[in-house]
Amino acid sequence: MELCRLGSSDIWISPIIMGTWQAGRDMWADIEDQESVRAIQAALDAGITTIDTASAYGKGHSEQIVAKAVKGVRQEVVLATKVFANDLARDRVSAACHRSLRHLQTDYIDLYQIHWPAGSFGTARVPIEETMEALNALKAQGKIRAIGVSNFSREQLAAALACGEVVSLQPPYSLFWRQVETDAAPLCREKGVSILAYSPMAQGLLTGKFAPGHQFAPGDHRRAHRLLQPEHAARIQAALDALRPLAARHAATLGQLALAWVLSRPNTCAIAGARNAAQVRENAQASAIRLSPEDLEDMERIGRTVTDALDDNPVQWQW
Repeated sequence: MELCRLGSSDIWISPIIMGTWQAGRDMWADIEDQESVRAIQAALDAGITTIDTASAYGKGHSEQIVAKAVKGVRQEVVLATKVFANDLARDRVSAACHRSLRHLQTDYIDLYQIHWPAGSFGTARVPIEETMEALNALKAQGKIRAIGVSNFSREQLAAALACGEVVSLQPPYSLFWRQVETDAAPLCREKGVSILAYSPMAQGLLTGKFAPGHQFAPGDHRRAHRLLQPEHAARIQAALDALRPLAARHAATLGQLALAWVLSRPNTCAIAGARNAAQVRENAQASAIRLSPEDLEDMERIGRTVTDALDDNPVQWQW
């Protein structure tokens, strides 16, 4: 898997990134720790050198699972984690970073990201200047190598960039969820900020595994996903049916086709979660798919049948 540069940093990441929200177990169902460890190790074996986690994933449990999985090979892995919106005051940023360092059993974090902007979910509205000052200090101390942001609008990203070097933006981005394209993506291209797309398979919808009326287990956050509400079901199923011949043309699954589409976007990598090693290996194979201009034109048309019915709200869930 050919690596790509993370923004303007000296860090090189895999185009497919191992997402580990599910390893935190909270807001998911039927997740086993040992299976998560095996999945992360399978990612490394498949050439996925970059792992994304967050302090909020199971209150640090995901970070601890990542630490178990990369024990003995830390130097070969790029670790990305996040500080949550309730820890963006100057002293709380430092405390949160050191807590993540302990969970990850490492003395540095490659990419440290602001998970959600200050004020999200009723948190304190800490000025971005204060948060960036704390992050810049952690970088100067060698605790973190690079700074990123997640779920930021264009305006919020511009404000962060005015306070220091920001190398990445992590937005929700898939063939079925494209608000970032008309908001922050042009600024990312202008400033050389990498886009690390989360939910590149639309929380599993683009795998085609969820039949109309699918019921998620209690506690699974996808029950609240906007695309999984009844009013979108017919459009999504029609779009998936239209995508199947394209996937077959590349001897690919629908999920692999969805990942390949994200990777075809400028300066964009895909964060793909997986419950087990088999899913990880399937995801990794998507990096070899090369979509033709005709493929991309067809996928653009098909994807718009879903996205044209959505509003501009970038948050995927009805929380």
